[in-house]
Amino acid sequence: MRTIICIFIIAALFSCHRPAFKEKWVKQTAPENFSARFETSRGFFEVSFTREWSPLAVDRIFAQLKHGYYDHTLFYRVKAGYVAQFGGDDSVQMKAWARYKVPDEPVLKPNERGTISFARSGKETRDNDLFINLQNNSPRLDTIAFHGVKGFPVVGLVTRGMDVVDSLYNGYGDTVFEKYDLLFQDKKAFTDKFPKLDSIKRVKLFPKRNQ
Repeated sequence: MRTIICIFIIAALFSCHRPAFKEKWVKQTAPENFSARFETSRGFFEVSFTREWSPLAVDRIFAQLKHGYYDHTLFYRVKAGYVAQFGGDDSVQMKAWARYKVPDEPVLKPNERGTISFARSGKETRDNDLFINLQNNSPRLDTIAFHGVKGFPVVGLVTRGMDVVDSLYNGYGDTVFEKYDLLFQDKKAFTDKFPKLDSIKRVKLFPKRNQ
């Protein structure tokens, strides 16, 4: 009986890992300014988000952060002197969010060191993956055009803990893409393949700090 109870407790914990997606989440409007504290395997950093810079994308990231989308996820791509990229690893959750497209918006703020933007691969593909600029990537990432879109609109800025972001393990670089599909098929197998990758433990939202 004790073993059965333990199994149910473990199952309950995993079922609460991320709440089931609800359509109403994507209809929420974010505050004009808010911040989030990212607790990682290296320490914490804080990001200030500004809706004015990319309103529809900030609405999306606010909803995702509010509902724990990035908790227990990996910095799966860290390229020294370029970007630190992270995103979800649950294919069911990813597909649920991706059904609701974020319309494309212009770049209003440069991709300078410490800014954070959604990755995208074509029209209306900003949905789940974000990157932090590790150096000044402007104007290249502001103006680069491919598959019908131009640049990467900034949504936020690291305001505390950039030293933590700089310390994320970068030894794998882009080689992770050779096994990227494995992340969604078998996360343990992926982390066994890339054991030094750092992770986000959880993200906590709070009102924007006075600078």
